[in-house]
Amino acid sequence: MNAKKKIIGICGSASQNSRNLTVLKYIAESEKSEFDFEIIEDLSQLPHFSTELSDENVPNEIVDIRNKIANADGVIICTPEYVFSIPSRLKNFLEWFVSTTIFTDKPVGLITASASGEKAHEELKLIMSTILALFTEETTLLIQGMKGKVSKEGGITDRDTEAELQKLTQSFKELIRENA
Repeated sequence: MNAKKKIIGICGSASQNSRNLTVLKYIAESEKSEFDFEIIEDLSQLPHFSTELSDENVPNEIVDIRNKIANADGVIICTPEYVFSIPSRLKNFLEWFVSTTIFTDKPVGLITASASGEKAHEELKLIMSTILALFTEETTLLIQGMKGKVSKEGGITDRDTEAELQKLTQSFKELIRENA
Protein backbone atom coordinates (compact mmCIF):
# COMPACT_ATOMS: atom_id res chain seq x y z
CA MET A 1 0.00 0.00 0.00
CA ASN A 2 1.52 3.27 -1.08
CA ALA A 3 -1.02 5.87 0.03
CA LYS A 4 -2.77 5.60 3.35
CA LYS A 5 -6.10 3.84 3.10
CA LYS A 6 -9.19 5.54 4.49
CA ILE A 7 -10.72 3.18 7.06
CA ILE A 8 -13.86 3.73 9.10
CA GLY A 9 -14.08 1.93 12.44
CA ILE A 10 -17.56 1.35 13.83
CA CYS A 11 -17.91 0.68 17.55
CA GLY A 12 -21.11 -1.24 18.20
CA SER A 13 -21.00 -0.90 21.97
CA ALA A 14 -23.44 1.21 23.96
CA SER A 15 -20.80 1.80 26.66
CA GLN A 16 -18.40 4.72 26.73
CA ASN A 17 -14.75 3.64 26.65
CA SER A 18 -15.78 0.07 25.89
CA ARG A 19 -13.42 -2.80 25.22
CA ASN A 20 -14.62 -2.72 21.62
CA LEU A 21 -13.43 0.85 21.35
CA THR A 22 -10.10 -0.31 22.81
CA VAL A 23 -9.79 -2.85 19.99
CA LEU A 24 -10.49 -0.21 17.33
CA LYS A 25 -8.00 2.21 18.91
CA TYR A 26 -5.40 -0.58 19.02
CA ILE A 27 -5.86 -1.21 15.28
CA ALA A 28 -5.79 2.52 14.51
CA GLU A 29 -2.54 2.96 16.46
CA SER A 30 -0.81 -0.16 15.17
CA GLU A 31 -1.68 0.66 11.55
CA LYS A 32 -1.26 4.44 11.64
CA SER A 33 1.44 4.33 8.97
CA GLU A 34 -0.96 2.64 6.51
CA PHE A 35 -4.45 3.67 7.62
CA ASP A 36 -6.16 7.02 7.94
CA PHE A 37 -8.50 5.59 10.59
CA GLU A 38 -11.66 7.35 11.75
CA ILE A 39 -13.66 5.78 14.56
CA ILE A 40 -17.41 6.30 14.86
CA GLU A 41 -18.02 5.44 18.47
CA ASP A 42 -21.42 6.84 19.42
CA LEU A 43 -24.17 5.34 17.30
CA SER A 44 -26.81 6.65 19.74
CA GLN A 45 -26.76 10.00 17.93
CA LEU A 46 -28.26 8.47 14.78
CA PRO A 47 -32.01 8.72 14.19
CA HIS A 48 -34.06 5.57 14.53
CA PHE A 49 -34.37 3.76 11.21
CA SER A 50 -37.49 4.49 9.18
CA THR A 51 -38.19 2.86 5.82
CA GLU A 52 -40.01 6.02 4.73
CA LEU A 53 -36.76 7.98 5.11
CA SER A 54 -34.30 5.43 3.76
CA ASP A 55 -34.37 6.68 0.14
CA GLU A 56 -36.03 10.10 0.19
CA ASN A 57 -35.71 12.87 2.79
CA VAL A 58 -32.83 10.96 4.38
CA PRO A 59 -31.75 12.62 7.65
CA ASN A 60 -28.54 14.65 7.35
CA GLU A 61 -26.73 12.49 9.92
CA ILE A 62 -27.41 9.43 7.77
CA VAL A 63 -26.34 11.17 4.57
CA ASP A 64 -23.06 12.14 6.26
CA ILE A 65 -22.35 8.64 7.56
CA ARG A 66 -23.31 7.03 4.25
CA ASN A 67 -20.85 9.35 2.50
CA LYS A 68 -18.08 8.43 4.94
CA ILE A 69 -18.65 4.72 4.31
CA ALA A 70 -18.96 5.20 0.54
CA ASN A 71 -15.65 7.10 0.41
CA ALA A 72 -13.76 4.69 2.65
CA ASP A 73 -11.44 1.99 1.34
CA GLY A 74 -12.75 -0.33 4.06
CA VAL A 75 -14.72 -0.61 7.28
CA ILE A 76 -13.96 -2.45 10.52
CA ILE A 77 -16.86 -3.14 12.86
CA CYS A 78 -16.17 -4.15 16.45
CA THR A 79 -19.12 -5.05 18.64
CA PRO A 80 -20.05 -6.84 21.83
CA GLU A 81 -22.93 -9.27 22.15
CA TYR A 82 -26.06 -8.14 24.01
CA VAL A 83 -28.63 -10.82 24.82
CA PHE A 84 -27.29 -13.18 22.11
CA SER A 85 -27.46 -10.46 19.43
CA ILE A 86 -25.70 -7.38 18.17
CA PRO A 87 -26.54 -4.19 20.08
CA SER A 88 -29.63 -2.31 18.91
CA ARG A 89 -27.56 0.79 18.06
CA LEU A 90 -25.46 -1.21 15.61
CA LYS A 91 -28.52 -2.88 14.12
CA ASN A 92 -30.14 0.54 13.66
CA PHE A 93 -26.95 1.83 11.99
CA LEU A 94 -26.81 -1.10 9.57
CA GLU A 95 -30.51 -0.85 8.68
CA TRP A 96 -29.83 2.57 7.13
CA PHE A 97 -27.70 0.78 4.49
CA VAL A 98 -30.11 -1.98 3.43
CA SER A 99 -31.75 0.03 0.64
CA THR A 100 -28.37 1.23 -0.68
CA THR A 101 -25.41 -0.37 -2.44
CA ILE A 102 -22.88 1.46 -0.27
CA PHE A 103 -21.58 -1.72 1.38
CA THR A 104 -21.68 -3.76 -1.85
CA ASP A 105 -18.15 -5.16 -2.36
CA LYS A 106 -16.81 -2.88 0.40
CA PRO A 107 -13.97 -4.67 2.23
CA VAL A 108 -14.92 -5.16 5.88
CA GLY A 109 -13.39 -6.57 9.01
CA LEU A 110 -15.86 -7.97 11.53
CA ILE A 111 -14.85 -8.34 15.17
CA THR A 112 -17.09 -9.52 17.97
CA ALA A 113 -15.44 -8.98 21.35
CA SER A 114 -17.57 -10.10 24.25
CA ALA A 115 -17.93 -12.66 27.03
CA SER A 116 -19.21 -15.28 24.57
CA GLY A 117 -20.21 -13.52 21.38
CA GLU A 118 -21.01 -16.51 19.17
CA LYS A 119 -24.60 -15.55 18.31
CA ALA A 120 -23.78 -11.88 17.71
CA HIS A 121 -20.86 -12.88 15.49
CA GLU A 122 -23.12 -15.12 13.41
CA GLU A 123 -25.73 -12.38 13.17
CA LEU A 124 -23.19 -9.72 12.17
CA LYS A 125 -21.81 -11.93 9.39
CA LEU A 126 -25.35 -12.68 8.17
CA ILE A 127 -26.32 -9.00 8.07
CA MET A 128 -23.12 -8.00 6.31
CA SER A 129 -23.61 -10.80 3.77
CA THR A 130 -27.15 -9.56 3.18
CA ILE A 131 -25.94 -6.04 2.35
CA LEU A 132 -23.23 -7.61 0.14
CA ALA A 133 -20.19 -6.45 2.11
CA LEU A 134 -16.94 -8.15 1.19
CA PHE A 135 -15.28 -10.21 3.92
CA THR A 136 -13.56 -13.56 4.38
CA GLU A 137 -13.17 -15.83 7.39
CA GLU A 138 -9.70 -14.28 7.78
CA THR A 139 -11.22 -10.80 8.13
CA THR A 140 -13.59 -11.91 10.89
CA LEU A 141 -12.63 -12.50 14.49
CA LEU A 142 -14.51 -13.67 17.58
CA ILE A 143 -12.75 -12.66 20.79
CA GLN A 144 -14.32 -14.44 23.74
CA GLY A 145 -13.67 -13.51 27.36
CA MET A 146 -12.80 -9.98 26.30
CA LYS A 147 -13.00 -8.51 29.79
CA GLY A 148 -9.84 -10.32 30.84
CA LYS A 149 -7.90 -9.37 27.71
CA VAL A 150 -7.63 -5.59 28.11
CA SER A 151 -6.27 -3.36 30.85
CA LYS A 152 -8.17 -0.61 32.63
CA GLU A 153 -5.90 1.82 30.78
CA GLY A 154 -7.21 0.51 27.47
CA GLY A 155 -4.39 -1.73 26.24
CA ILE A 156 -4.58 -5.27 24.91
CA THR A 157 -2.99 -7.46 27.58
CA ASP A 158 -3.49 -10.91 26.03
CA ARG A 159 -0.72 -11.74 23.54
CA ASP A 160 -2.84 -14.31 21.67
CA THR A 161 -5.56 -11.71 21.13
CA GLU A 162 -2.96 -9.21 19.97
CA ALA A 163 -1.60 -11.77 17.47
CA GLU A 164 -5.13 -12.54 16.23
CA LEU A 165 -5.81 -8.84 15.71
CA GLN A 166 -2.57 -8.45 13.76
CA LYS A 167 -3.49 -11.45 11.59
CA LEU A 168 -6.97 -10.02 10.94
CA THR A 169 -5.51 -6.63 10.07
CA GLN A 170 -3.04 -8.18 7.62
CA SER A 171 -5.85 -10.13 5.94
CA PHE A 172 -7.98 -6.97 5.83
CA LYS A 173 -5.16 -5.06 4.11
CA GLU A 174 -4.83 -7.87 1.56
CA LEU A 175 -8.58 -7.81 0.91
CA ILE A 176 -8.43 -4.06 0.26
CA ARG A 177 -5.43 -4.49 -2.05
CA GLU A 178 -7.12 -7.28 -4.02
CA ASN A 179 -10.28 -5.22 -4.51
CA ALA A 180 -8.82 -1.78 -5.18
